[in-house]
Amino acid sequence: MGRWRLLVSEGTAQYNMALDEAILTLNEVKEKLNVLRLYIFKPSAITIGYFQKVYETVNVDYAYKNGVPIVRRITGGGAVFHDENGEITYSVIAKIGDIAFDIQESYRKICNGILFALNHFGLEGKFEPVNDVIVNGKKVSGSAQTRKVKTLLQHGTLMYNTDLSKIEQLLIVPKDKLASHSAKTIYDRVTTLSREKGVAISRENAIKALKEGFEKAFSINLVEDDLDEEEKDLAERLVKKYSQREWNFRW
Repeated sequence: MGRWRLLVSEGTAQYNMALDEAILTLNEVKEKLNVLRLYIFKPSAITIGYFQKVYETVNVDYAYKNGVPIVRRITGGGAVFHDENGEITYSVIAKIGDIAFDIQESYRKICNGILFALNHFGLEGKFEPVNDVIVNGKKVSGSAQTRKVKTLLQHGTLMYNTDLSKIEQLLIVPKDKLASHSAKTIYDRVTTLSREKGVAISRENAIKALKEGFEKAFSINLVEDDLDEEEKDLAERLVKKYSQREWNFRW
């Protein structure tokens, strides 16, 4: 059974995105253990995919008025609302050869961690290519990925108790995108673990389920760890990038 590092934390959107990039960068050039991060965005925030146009995907004025930061990721994918009281983000930073060289297969393998986490709550999930996990026909997790030569970063969500009304207010979801999933509103397309179970699920229980789910998916032993000084230093330097309008509103 392989050994991976487990990093559990909370922080701002700028810091979380900086830390993901820092660990990816360092793992690419050094012989380091693969990493699973489980983290909270505090305060709640929006991240957008690398290629997205901010004003086409986010209700920017509403976000500003309500103090919700908007940060661009280095990964692709769509806009995400990270609810500090109802969503956990995971990041897998691993050697590509330890996951899969084929991109679609790597999404499938990593999302197995989410599927096993759902089983913890007695829920049956399904992987929906390219990068979603659905429960009872509704999305409960989405993921996005970027790669270097030897190392990949995939991060994604688990909505255990996200306030779906805030997604509706903050994000611009085209009607044709909803229609492609036979949905009329965001509530037909997106769900949470608590909504599907009919009982409130705690953050602690969701983190426990994710930890166990990824251990099972990869047949690994996760060892909780702290950041080393090199990771801290690089993350702090990268925070400046993710705090700049030139990066976050580049398109």
